[in-house]
Amino acid sequence: MAITDIKAYAHLTASDIEALGHELDDLRRSVEQSLGERDAKYIRRTIRAQRILEAAGRATLFAGRKRSAWLVGTAMLSVAKIIENMELGHNISHGQWDWMNDPEIHSTTWEWDMTGTSGQWKRAHNYSHHTYTNIVGMDDDVGFGILRMTRDEQWKPINLAQPVANLILAALFEWGIALHDLKIEKQQSGVPRSDLLSEPNKAFLRKAGRQVMKDFVIHPALTGRGWKRTLQANLTANLIRNLWAYAVIFCGHFPDGAEKFTEEQFGDETRAEWYLRQMLGSANFRAGAPMAFMSGNLCYQIEHHLFPDLPSNRYAEVAVRVRELCDKYDLPYTTGSLGKQYLLAFRTIHKLALPDRFLRRTADDAPETSSERKFTGLTLPALSERTEQWAEQHWPGTDPATGRRRGLRSAMIEAKAALRDKARQEKQALREAKQALQEKARQEKEALREAGLAFQEKARQENSARRLRRARGRRRSIAPTPANFRYADGNN
Repeated sequence: MAITDIKAYAHLTASDIEALGHELDDLRRSVEQSLGERDAKYIRRTIRAQRILEAAGRATLFAGRKRSAWLVGTAMLSVAKIIENMELGHNISHGQWDWMNDPEIHSTTWEWDMTGTSGQWKRAHNYSHHTYTNIVGMDDDVGFGILRMTRDEQWKPINLAQPVANLILAALFEWGIALHDLKIEKQQSGVPRSDLLSEPNKAFLRKAGRQVMKDFVIHPALTGRGWKRTLQANLTANLIRNLWAYAVIFCGHFPDGAEKFTEEQFGDETRAEWYLRQMLGSANFRAGAPMAFMSGNLCYQIEHHLFPDLPSNRYAEVAVRVRELCDKYDLPYTTGSLGKQYLLAFRTIHKLALPDRFLRRTADDAPETSSERKFTGLTLPALSERTEQWAEQHWPGTDPATGRRRGLRSAMIEAKAALRDKARQEKQALREAKQALQEKARQEKEALREAGLAFQEKARQENSARRLRRARGRRRSIAPTPANFRYADGNN
């Protein structure tokens, strides 16, 4: 199963985790206290640049008739949609800029350029996902309800189709997210599925209808005879935006190292343990300034999950401090290239489409899902033997040689080394058993050969004895009698 005891998995004591939580609280306060005009200028410049880029793209599509104009206009429109989605819509809706008290740039008033409503997304994402991050059965963003992304979820025959479902989700990501958020909104509101005229359905249809009209009716109509080119440009820009948003989200949530958790772990979770769950349940990807900006700074997914309402332009500097804390508490800082992180998620999608009987690992030690049980017998005792007294004596303290704290990162290295040593010993044992079997087979073969030779020798001797007896028998049968001797003398 997924992680049920985050202290055991992280190889940290309760006091270690509380100390980590206090340091992260201090980091948050230091950033909040330093927010000011520089940050306000950043978001206002970003909004202005996005609007100019979109207007320029649409103007190019309207005025140009050559293919080069279509390519340039579509490219500008695609970039504008990505910026609006990632750096503006996502982050403003998280409340990252509410501190400015600007009614235009506020989470309660911003409506993004996506099919779903900002309100439904905030309730499904900001609350459900960021509160219950990667808790199986509580966080519906684990696979978005259509992909099996952990072995803790029971395999179903429909999962065989998830490689195809993944492609459809990527191409239609805004629609997938909108319908996902609508479903969660209805569940939280207690709206029955049969109520087609419910308020959540009406809100979704109003927003989706406006988006369809804007992108596929109004803007194409404004370009007159070039409406087909504009329609194609809007379709292409939406597709590019969807694919990019999908890739960024999947790279931050589903590569190896983004752990899953059980409801038992959440039961009595402290604020500090919540911080730790965000650190262990998220993953980053490496990016320079341009790619970070285009990703909405979600290349810093760990920092975003720790502080979802801090301005995204601060995540780069926050990441430096978070890395230092990971080093201090000996915790892994999961990151890698964009390509690597996506390929790991892509592998998981296709691998978990298969029934568990075709998979080699278990939910305790799989690359995409693990738990504290993977350390049992390696760096941790059996579950029944893990007492508070044991923790005080062994968890994890400091390395006597270096004075550094020993936590999850060291445990993973030791476990890997222990597994390698165990595999080496098993391989050596197999080699010795093979050699013993080969020696036994050789001895048995030699014994059989000797037995065969002995049998042949015995048979030869028996044959010789039989021939000798036959020869003697023949000699006796032709030996002369006394009567023959008399007749030979000619006497009666």
